[in-house]
Amino acid sequence: MNPKVDTFLSEAKEWRKEFERLRAVALDCGLTEELKWGKPCYMFEKSNVLILQGFKESCALLFCKGSLLKDPEGVLEKPGENTQVARRIRFTDVREIAEMEPILKAYIREAIEAEKSGLKADIKKNPEPIPEEFQNKLDGIPALKTAFEALTPGRQRAYILYFSAPKRSETRESRIEKCIERILKGEGLNDPLR
Repeated sequence: MNPKVDTFLSEAKEWRKEFERLRAVALDCGLTEELKWGKPCYMFEKSNVLILQGFKESCALLFCKGSLLKDPEGVLEKPGENTQVARRIRFTDVREIAEMEPILKAYIREAIEAEKSGLKADIKKNPEPIPEEFQNKLDGIPALKTAFEALTPGRQRAYILYFSAPKRSETRESRIEKCIERILKGEGLNDPLR
């Protein structure tokens, strides 16, 4: 048990009982506990396997490489339409977690085996095209190109989707301008502001 996670749990205003039960399940499977991105994260060796998440309507157990799992129970969901690898299981009360505990442990053991065997998820690097306005900035500012290429594929993709969304070129340009400093700092679009 990591003292940082103890602090997280003691300060949790919502989902404390659910998080405690999910924590027990993860630790019972032999995972190492850390606090990453402000959330309890469970690791096998140095690889992230699980993250506990809290939302308004539910909490979730997120499998970092959930797309590699077979999901015979059909309980895994994509967190967002553009998610490639992560999958999660949502809960609204501790009773659901207790009922699903054998299934959760089986999924966690499968995720650990995937890590042990070195399985890699099929990730499409930037499956969406880079908008012309952003490509022009990358071509014109070498430091921006270097910083953007140093971002994780997920962070790169988040920027590309954000920049591509507007129909008008002026709006795309404006979004790009507002994000240049964050990219240069190595920050993702959805990272907390420092």
